Amino acid sequence: MKTPIELDNSLLKNWSGPYGGVPDFTAYKVSDFQPAIEFAIKEKLEEIDAIANNPEKPTFKNTIEALELSGEKLDRIHAVYGIYRSNLSTPEFNAVDTEMSPKLAEINDKLYQNDRLFSRIETLYKSDEKEDLTKEQQRLLWLYYTDFVREGAELNEENKDKVAKINQELAGLFTAFSQKLLAEENNQYIQLNTEDDFNGLPEEFKNAAIAEAKERNLDVLGCIGNTRSSIEPFLTFSNRRNLREKAFGIFVKRGDNKNENDTNETLVSILRLRAEKAKILGFKNFAEWSLSNKMAKDPQKTLDLMNSVWKPAVEKVKNDVLAMQEMVNNEGGDFKIQPWDFRFYAEKVRKAQYDLDQNEIKQYLQLENLREGMFWVAGELFDLGFKQLFDVPVYHVDVRVWEVNNRATGEPIGLWYFDPYARTGKRSGAWMNSHRDQQKIKGKVLPIVSNNCNFIKGNSDEAVLISWDDATTLFHEFGHALHGLCSNVTYPSLSGTSVARDYVEFPSQLLEHWLATPEVLNKFALHYKTNQPLSQSLVERIGKAANFNEGFATVETISSSFVDMKLHLTTEKVDPDAFEEKVLNEINMPTEIVMRHRIPQFAHIFSSDGYAAGYYSYLWADVINADAYEAFLEGNGPFDKNVSERLYKTVLSVGNTIDNEEMYENFRGHAPQSDALMRARNFPIKS
Repeated sequence: MKTPIELDNSLLKNWSGPYGGVPDFTAYKVSDFQPAIEFAIKEKLEEIDAIANNPEKPTFKNTIEALELSGEKLDRIHAVYGIYRSNLSTPEFNAVDTEMSPKLAEINDKLYQNDRLFSRIETLYKSDEKEDLTKEQQRLLWLYYTDFVREGAELNEENKDKVAKINQELAGLFTAFSQKLLAEENNQYIQLNTEDDFNGLPEEFKNAAIAEAKERNLDVLGCIGNTRSSIEPFLTFSNRRNLREKAFGIFVKRGDNKNENDTNETLVSILRLRAEKAKILGFKNFAEWSLSNKMAKDPQKTLDLMNSVWKPAVEKVKNDVLAMQEMVNNEGGDFKIQPWDFRFYAEKVRKAQYDLDQNEIKQYLQLENLREGMFWVAGELFDLGFKQLFDVPVYHVDVRVWEVNNRATGEPIGLWYFDPYARTGKRSGAWMNSHRDQQKIKGKVLPIVSNNCNFIKGNSDEAVLISWDDATTLFHEFGHALHGLCSNVTYPSLSGTSVARDYVEFPSQLLEHWLATPEVLNKFALHYKTNQPLSQSLVERIGKAANFNEGFATVETISSSFVDMKLHLTTEKVDPDAFEEKVLNEINMPTEIVMRHRIPQFAHIFSSDGYAAGYYSYLWADVINADAYEAFLEGNGPFDKNVSERLYKTVLSVGNTIDNEEMYENFRGHAPQSDALMRARNFPIKS
């Protein structure tokens, strides 16, 4: 019998409708979150206690499988809660988030610190009877046991209490960091007051700036919002060097302005608590604890990889800067290349060396055509079909939904939500979310995944044109989505993208390669006015320039990886600005480039533990990705059916059911080889 709160609170109701149910965003209210979360937490904890105190002998079914089935209401609420947190942030929701995030963190502590529950798991794990389990069941049992140990199940009561308090405090600090950073991005912008302030900007970007000023009710001609999707194109195309410097300044100073949204004190507290937690758990530092369940295992291995790529990348940057500086000098410019000049002059050098203008390419990169191109690639590689749905509730008018199906049988395999545009209250960047993981423990449960981006919408009657980098990001995030959609496992904890953090970026980075294939460019890169495809000459020029600016992209990312890792190797209190400067000096960071994420705005590592001491994962996974793509090149090319079928069977469909290194070797026949990355980036290979 349902309680009054269950009857009144829409968040507590089962998802209804087709595809095993979908969230009903038309019914949810922010005021429903707190009571719904508290109710669902209580229910989950009661379920956990029932499992822990079961008088029967522990079995896989009454312990591990029971845990997999626990907390269904909370899982549904948490999915919707996450959508609001990332896409619909408001002062009203932020107040709820601030109060609820520590309570949500507390659940894991009560799970991992339940002695009776751990005793049942440990008994199963150390029993000879586990040999009778399937390989997937053995993997799940191993995962539960190692997670419990890693989270402190074997600590004494005093230390368990300390870890629990740290986890709850961290949850509050993560929320505070995210809210402050979002406020900085929402509240700051560059005004464009005269026609000359638009000098150099592409027409569609100019229109977007005008539209944003109107949306903000500003009495100016246009404005540039303080997000990557707005700032980077402005830095690339604006002829106004003083405005480029100003735009660069507000972007790199996010969270570092000594105002109410300054993040430095928050992140220093996060680092202190992480170091304290790691010590209690028996590790020298947080980096060692973080890597204990990653492929890399040892922080030094990640530093060695970074160093091996760093020097050739810096040399590439030096050569690129020489070409840029020569161009500045020839133009009569009396200045040395600065970070706010790099993108602008890189674009000029690209045009001079390769006769390739990003603005020219952009005329062919219509968002909707590229989305269709992604669908086509998924069909060619994995036999997937896509059918748009118009009767599924969405949380914003910009969001659209597609059924994803097996193209041969028509059988649905999941739902894909697409939320492409920037708006106030939405965090910056691009990401994939799983709102429901695929599983078969209770019959066939279809995954629900989303891709969220921050493209500039512009006028409603115009095609949305995106840059080559943004198109690459679009394919990248869709790679994550395919990883979730193609999952075919039994247990949700092993489903889809639930793999090691330094492995999860592999499928997404791999899919980026298909954007540049002639098949995709010829079919889907169509001029927004003439509908004509890219000329063969332009396709060839894109290919020749494929590694242009690779040094910049590599230095920008690896510098952030170095700083992240060293932040989490130290156990001393840090001054963020001084620490950042010290590390960058140690690695001889080129002065013309800044980190992709400066410490005060490094949301990857301070909005959660997800990528903390883990930003290196992008480089680690890129080694795997480069090696994997060579499997296609060694075969019949990017659309080799045999290789794509092997990729589906050994990687995309198997989730975390086997060791990730073994999984990759099942696909490739050998361990990843870093020389492939050096070849892909056109860097020298050491003999």
